[in-house]
Amino acid sequence: MPPRLPLRLLSQSVSSISSSIQSHVSPSFLFLLPSIHTQTRAASILASLSDNPGAYSKKIRRGLGPASGKGKTAGRGHKGQGQRGSKKAFFNGGQTPDEVVHGERGFDNIFALKISPVNLDRIQDWIDQGRLDPSQPITLRELVKSRCIHGIKDGVKLLSRGGEGALKQPITIIVSRASASAIQAVEAAGGSITTRYYTRHAIKRILSGKTDPYVSLAWKDTSEKLAEAAAKGEDVSHIDTELMQKIGMGIDKPLTKGNGFQYRLPDPTSRRDIEYYRDPAHRGYLSYLVKEGDSPSLFFTPPSAEQKAKKAVKKSAENRVW
Repeated sequence: MPPRLPLRLLSQSVSSISSSIQSHVSPSFLFLLPSIHTQTRAASILASLSDNPGAYSKKIRRGLGPASGKGKTAGRGHKGQGQRGSKKAFFNGGQTPDEVVHGERGFDNIFALKISPVNLDRIQDWIDQGRLDPSQPITLRELVKSRCIHGIKDGVKLLSRGGEGALKQPITIIVSRASASAIQAVEAAGGSITTRYYTRHAIKRILSGKTDPYVSLAWKDTSEKLAEAAAKGEDVSHIDTELMQKIGMGIDKPLTKGNGFQYRLPDPTSRRDIEYYRDPAHRGYLSYLVKEGDSPSLFFTPPSAEQKAKKAVKKSAENRVW
């Protein structure tokens, strides 16, 4: 609170100032000076602050009773088009608007895949209990039948909780996706991991025994793949057979309808999925299609091929008639 001066001393000082001004200023200019007089003022005015009159208009709240003057019919009157004819945009019967409750966009990504996570320590716990057999490939079907995971929708992702010491023995596992640390932990234990493409319908058929859990038309035997490439005159020196066996590539031939399964397992068709499973870093089952030094991108072009294409375009431009 600001200090307060005694009124007697304040009045004396003001009177002395006014007398000195009047003595030095001519009488003709005295009307320009405001009248000097003593004034008392409260120390604080924070409690009395308010808007100026007419600064804002009070909101009309309709339909809240007769006291406001806008209750019951809310100023619309009775019957007719005036009462029933018009409603404001997005009016939802008086309840909270949908765009307020749910928002216009965001919060939930309707395009995101719902992938079930499974950790290495949980798999090892199931192996210790005898609910999973480490000598056989561990697929979606084994994980669901053993109740290691529940309610698969779009696939399974392997995570590395427990670290590299989580696994006590090598395993062969086929899942939709896997983290880099999980891949490192599985291979450090001497096992192999493969990521392959699944759809919701394929997962349902796998669990019902109508589709093979991992073999599809793109999942080919190593020797068969090498023979096809050699017959076409392609260079097969870039194919590392040891790497393919390590990550689970080509360990089985594709099973057909007559071999006990009613439906084939589909392969990816979208660019994003194809590039993901072509990437050796993801241990994708299509990584054998990528040559050494090439990118898994479908739009990757080697520098030599790009230079040849530029030369061909330049040569065709020179041979134009006009």
